[in-house]
Amino acid sequence: MADPTARTLRLLTLMQGRRDWSGTDLADRLGVSLRTLRRDVDRLRELGYPVQAQPGVDGGYRLAPGAALPPLVLDDDEAVALAVGLQTAAAGAVGGMAEASVRALTKVVPVLPARLRRRVDALQAMTVPAQPWSDGGPPVDAELLVTVAQACREGERLAFTHTAAGGDPAERLVEPHRLVPLGRRWYLVAYDPSRGDWRSFRLDRVSAARGTGARFAPRPLPAQDAAAFVRAGIDRWRTPVVVEAVVEAPAAVVRDRVGRWARVTDDGPDRCRLHLETDDLDWPALVLGATRAEFTVLAPDELRQRLADWSARFARAVSD
Repeated sequence: MADPTARTLRLLTLMQGRRDWSGTDLADRLGVSLRTLRRDVDRLRELGYPVQAQPGVDGGYRLAPGAALPPLVLDDDEAVALAVGLQTAAAGAVGGMAEASVRALTKVVPVLPARLRRRVDALQAMTVPAQPWSDGGPPVDAELLVTVAQACREGERLAFTHTAAGGDPAERLVEPHRLVPLGRRWYLVAYDPSRGDWRSFRLDRVSAARGTGARFAPRPLPAQDAAAFVRAGIDRWRTPVVVEAVVEAPAAVVRDRVGRWARVTDDGPDRCRLHLETDDLDWPALVLGATRAEFTVLAPDELRQRLADWSARFARAVSD
């Protein structure tokens, strides 16, 4: 690689991707001599990257932690993933990180290449924030999110395979409208011409999404916004379970530990009551565990049985 600038960037990419490198390996990857490699390493140090040299016959190099964060070299998928993660934090999903995430987004997005900015802008513009979600939801491929968001942004009909709950996979062709993160899931709100009506699709049940190239004229959504449409659809199909428990810890401590996922009220100097509504009893079990305190479930009976099953499973996991 003859161009020193391009070679230095390639060296930085290699060193950020793996902790330890021998001098011979790096020189072979770059197609240069060990002497040229040493000059390139010195150039990285001049730019502020803390490269450590390791003694030995062959020698070695490691990119060490520094006093300040140096510029990072990201590939396309990494850059999009970074912007998506910052957008999630900026929406308030990570407590105390929203303001810093917005500042980071203003630095990251403007310097992205046009092809990547288009992908990230599509995801930002076509996502309707509803409420933060937690870890533990079904995984959704980042490439699927970008593909769907781009189709929403460009008004392009979207084809995909959808598997309904307890059903068989079926091909769908829709006019995508918006993405909605709600609870611990992602939803696509779209108009389905074959059914003549609006639908919401859980993205963890969607696969093989691809744009068709066919454009469509936007239709009015029969709801205040896409998030309200998804909520209304969920509420039609579920009867939420009301969970109530007494936690042996001060209300302020419990609020700090469970965040916004439950309503916590005082019930004495060192006791509080925890209330939440859910359609998944595993979720309140996780929330109660997060209190890190003794607790008593007042309702429902099904949650007490779920906790008994979990307790038996955990006991078996740690037994001899």
